[in-house]
Amino acid sequence: MKIFKFFITRIFFRKILIVISVLLLFFLSDYIVFTTARSTVSTFQGYNEMKSINQKGNYIANLDPNNSMDLGNIQKEDTQYIYDHLKAHNLKYAIFTDGLIIDLPNNYDMSVSFAYLNEDYYKLNKQFEISQGNELVFDYSLDSDDTEIPVLIGKGLSETYPLGSEIIVNEPALQKQVTLKVRGILKSNIYHSNMYSLNSKQYYNFSIVIPVNEDFLYSSDLGLQLQSLFDIILLQTSEQEIESLGEVLQNKLDLKFNFYTQEDNFEYYKEYYFHSLKIIGVITAILIFILTCLTVWNSLAGIRIMIKEFTINLFVGLSYSKLRKIFYGYYGIVFFINLIILFIITAFSRYGNWTRKDASFSTFGLFGIIGMDWLSLCPVLLFDIMIGVIIVEIMIWRIKKVPISLGVLQ
Repeated sequence: MKIFKFFITRIFFRKILIVISVLLLFFLSDYIVFTTARSTVSTFQGYNEMKSINQKGNYIANLDPNNSMDLGNIQKEDTQYIYDHLKAHNLKYAIFTDGLIIDLPNNYDMSVSFAYLNEDYYKLNKQFEISQGNELVFDYSLDSDDTEIPVLIGKGLSETYPLGSEIIVNEPALQKQVTLKVRGILKSNIYHSNMYSLNSKQYYNFSIVIPVNEDFLYSSDLGLQLQSLFDIILLQTSEQEIESLGEVLQNKLDLKFNFYTQEDNFEYYKEYYFHSLKIIGVITAILIFILTCLTVWNSLAGIRIMIKEFTINLFVGLSYSKLRKIFYGYYGIVFFINLIILFIITAFSRYGNWTRKDASFSTFGLFGIIGMDWLSLCPVLLFDIMIGVIIVEIMIWRIKKVPISLGVLQ
């Protein structure tokens, strides 16, 4: 223990400014690895989710970024015409849209978002898995005032509205009061990824998933009909039919839409994502080089200054194998502290979503930490082991080259 204390106080912490700089660089490296790993895990999740969309004949509408929009001139009759066109030409389509927020009493005092999807999207994307109850159904009618719309709700709402509950709300898309019947409860931390940015996602712990059938769509307001067109997915469609639909959209809504396959979206995402990974890789390599140089130089400089004490320790039982263990013990403590700090920062970030009442990103888990976060700590641990071995072995190699003799004691 005395030898370990000697190296900590007289060798490692000899120049406190350098020590602080090295420790900060260690943490910065770990943080970069952690955020990169978490982004990669999130990307992989998004890729798996969107694989079902990536089928031959499926095209996704995307509003042309150069399009000058004047949405004020669009009427419901215009959007209705588009859906009539789709029906008349037997074009199958999947729609999903969310973001409509309502105030609905719940145990967590969170705002509640509505997510709308039609049956084709529900069959296409299997993300909305349930923990209780039954799958979503779409065979209901809005003809009568006492119609109940079957819905799925997030885990965060299940305490207030258990399975079978009836929720009477002013439905924002229908702009009237309706009764929602809780048919199923989603698994905790169910998410939906952005099809253009695969690592971007939001969670549905405080959402109500509403099935949209033809009756609902035709009865909904302009906002839902138009929003559903922005990312509508045409299923098993030919390029000729896509071109024809694009012309109808241009003529009727004065909006230019581009149609891409999900494979196109994947390629677009990969282009800038892998470019970012290359930059991060270069930065990490530079940090590793700087860290190795600083730590080895600082330790060797300390040993040379304390050469007399170091020599005495060698003569009274300190061996290079014990020295190696001391170095590994020191860096093991440093890396362990870094992992704890990363955990605290992640927990604080996740918990912050709860304190801010940010329902779209609030997750259930220890302090809100989810599997993706735990998994992303593993690459950090592996990185620390790698960098620790590199630094310690180089230090031992260089220390062995320091001339040690009885002359230094005189």
